[in-house]
Amino acid sequence: MSATTGPGEPVSTAAHLDGATGAVARPAPSRAQRAGLVVGGLFCALMAVPMSPPDGETGPPLAIIVLVCALGVVGLVAAVLAWRTRAPVWRRVLAGVLLVNAVSALPAFFVPGVPLLFVVYGAVTEVLTVLVVVLLFSGRRR
Repeated sequence: MSATTGPGEPVSTAAHLDGATGAVARPAPSRAQRAGLVVGGLFCALMAVPMSPPDGETGPPLAIIVLVCALGVVGLVAAVLAWRTRAPVWRRVLAGVLLVNAVSALPAFFVPGVPLLFVVYGAVTEVLTVLVVVLLFSGRRR
């Protein structure tokens, strides 16, 4: 969709996903930022799949399972939008989703009787979250 401001001068009025109108020149993400988006997006895709406990074991409460699945969907959408629009707000949303997920995994280290599978999942969650957040916010090399 375009409009004209004067005699034959087309102006883009297309609305972008980040709320801006017209063309917005944003620098391309660095390699580290792209790697953070890919790893974060893949991690969120795995989070979107509910993880059930092994047979005969107790797992996390249903509220945590639902929260992690919802965060996975939101994070995956944020990763795709960050890749496509280059808007920094979506990288921040992805980092926030991963940080909330990391906080939700902390009780696995302190509650007695948690199955080993969930303790390992919590440890991997913490390490991946730190890695992805560092990659997402690494600046461009000059």
